[in-house]
This record gives sequence, C-alpha cells and structure tokens, in this order.
Amino acid sequence: MNIKQLFKIATEKNASDLHLIAGLPPVLRVDGELSKIKDKEPLSDKEIEQMVFSIITEEQKKIFIESKELDLGHEADNKSRFRVNIHYEKNNIGLVARVISEKMPSIEDIGMPEITKELLNLRQGLILVTGPTGCGKSTTLAAMINYINNNHSRSIITLEDPIEYLFKPEKSIIIQRQLGSDMNSFADGLKHILRQDPNVVMVGEMRDLETVGATITLAETGHLVLATLHTYSAAQTIDRIIDIFPPHQQNQVRMQLSMTLACVISQRLMPGIKGGRVAAREIMLNTPAVSNLIRENKIAQLKTVIETSSKEGMVSMDQNLKKLFESKIISKEAAQAQMANPSLLEKFRIL
Repeated sequence: MNIKQLFKIATEKNASDLHLIAGLPPVLRVDGELSKIKDKEPLSDKEIEQMVFSIITEEQKKIFIESKELDLGHEADNKSRFRVNIHYEKNNIGLVARVISEKMPSIEDIGMPEITKELLNLRQGLILVTGPTGCGKSTTLAAMINYINNNHSRSIITLEDPIEYLFKPEKSIIIQRQLGSDMNSFADGLKHILRQDPNVVMVGEMRDLETVGATITLAETGHLVLATLHTYSAAQTIDRIIDIFPPHQQNQVRMQLSMTLACVISQRLMPGIKGGRVAAREIMLNTPAVSNLIRENKIAQLKTVIETSSKEGMVSMDQNLKKLFESKIISKEAAQAQMANPSLLEKFRIL
C-alpha cells in the first residue's frame, strides 16, 4: 500500500479528508462522518513516514523536521489535488489531506443566494466568508473568484496557504501566491500588493492583527477584498475583528469597518437528507442600519437587524435552517442542532 493508492481511494469515495495515524488503518471522512478504509491494516509510524516523505521535497522535509508542521498542496497522478497537513503526534508522523474537487465550483453549484452576484459586481469593499474549520469556506471563495473571472475583466491576486483550486484565466488575469514559496506571510504579501495592480484580492485567512489591519485598509483603497475568518456568526465576526486590535485603535477600526464592509457570509455544512452535505448560510449586508450599529458598537443588535431585513437580501442562520428543513433538504434534528432557537421548528413533526 502506498500513498498514491490512498489518495485514489479518497477521491473515488468522494471523501473530504484522509487521515493517516500511526496504529490505525487509513481513515476517510465522507459526508462529515469518519470511517476506516475496509480491508486495510493499521499503519506503522515507519509506513506513514515513507508515505509522507515520498510526496515532499528535501527542502520541505528539512522544514518539517525543524518546525514539526508542514502545509502543502499536492497533485496526485490522477490530477486530483489535496491540501496536506503533516504533523507529529505522540512522536509519530501523522497526515491529514483535504480532497479538493477537480471541478471548479460555481456559485450556483454550492447554492449561494442571488445577492452574491451583486456583491461580486462591486468595485470595492470587504466580503468576509466565515465559519468553523471544514465548513467549505475555501470552496465558497473559489466559487466567488470563478464568477468574477468568468464575468469581469479584473486583475485578481490570491494569497493562499496552500494554493488549492488552480484558476485558469478567462476574462480576468489571476496571480496565485502561496505562503512559504511565494511570500513569507499574509501580512508581507499584503504589504506590497498595491504595486501589483490588483482589482480583486483574496486573502486565504485573516490570522493576526497585522493581516486584519492590512486587509481592511486594502478594502478602503478601492479594491474588492475577499477573506475568511474562523467565526460562528456575522455578529461574532465583527466582535472578533474589533477585539484583535488594542483598545486605543478600536474606535478607528469600527469606523473603517462600517464604511468598507460589504457583507459577512457565515456558513456551516449540514448532512443532507439525500446524502452529501448542504451549506446553511447567514447573510449580513452592510446597510445603513448595520453600518450605524457597527460604528456605535451596538453589535448585539445586529442579529435583530439581520432577522428583519429579508427584503434587502439578509437572512439569519435560524431562518436559513428553517427554510432548508421546510424544503426537505435537511432533517429536523440536523436543523435544530445548529439553531440558536430550536423552538422555531417545534410545530413540525420529524421527517
């Protein structure tokens, strides 16, 4: 058994992730559930080490041994792509590989609301895609870049860790830069990006104060910026961004956000009734009411504005979960497990 065979199995099984852990058979995550690959023996540390070292260069091997962690993009023989994390656990080497779909996602394929197209037609502003790990943020960003690429003549620059989807320039030109090989940090990449003539910038992840600050400033200077954050709701996203700054800068950041923010899309992946996984999304648009609440630090009131602004294109997570349940796309139990107010579905019987 070699890693090429395991990558092939992961692709054929439509897995989202492959796990290699010493003492266990290879494990796949399919539709959110973990299961061991049938008829495969537990892997030894030596076997995993050989597999890992077969897909990295000598330079990457040196970096991994020194830092104990390594992220990389890998293309298998069958042209499938993987986002790979290599690490140590209990002094053994471990690997987790995220399977990247061969098909470039479209905003229709992933069920994005129609308002998304209007947002992507903007010339400037900050669009944030948020949610927990593994909720499809990278796929959503890729679908957005794909839409712009196919519909507008723009200069697009992506900053990624690692590069996942490989974009083919259509109407736009696209420069994809990878952390480690093309830039030392997201903050460094953003520092010089204005000299690279961008119209649209995608920031794979806002990880620290310097990156967050540079991203907001970039959106202020006439660019459309797409970025991700690990937050659970639109309101929490605003709090997280502001709280990362020291107290003496927070009023300024509130003002910047109130003017530059275009939208927060907070999403989670749910098990679908017919199999597969379905994205549930909360959409908060930066209307005058939202902008005013951000500026005045009344973040707790954002939830009410989202719930009462459906005519503008906003939707709360509970409202979207209810709609998905009523459309028989997800089960009552799945919807209620993610709802802030599960009683919204009490009058419905379980399907």
